[in-house]
Amino acid sequence: MVLNQFLILAAFLFCTGVYGVLARRNGVLVLMSVELMLNAVNINLIAFSAFGREVSGQVFALFVITIAAAEVGVGLAIVLLIYRNLHSSDLGEVDQLRG
Repeated sequence: MVLNQFLILAAFLFCTGVYGVLARRNGVLVLMSVELMLNAVNINLIAFSAFGREVSGQVFALFVITIAAAEVGVGLAIVLLIYRNLHSSDLGEVDQLRG
């Protein structure tokens, strides 16, 4: 396959993730959108690594997967604490926790 096809797929996934982060108010859906953006970055890293016949992109992709797993753990813990205090996972109500 051609490199352009992978780049178009990654751009579509990244744009979908950005739209999800900006348009959604649910905390879990925002976390899923961030994961979608990280997967788009992984597709780019692997595509350029395969195109350039180097391993460095694949190593960076493993680091991104590790960071994504840590982000999910911390993010879900924060969303659960917000839900426990507000009985809603709506991120628009988080400012009520101030003070």
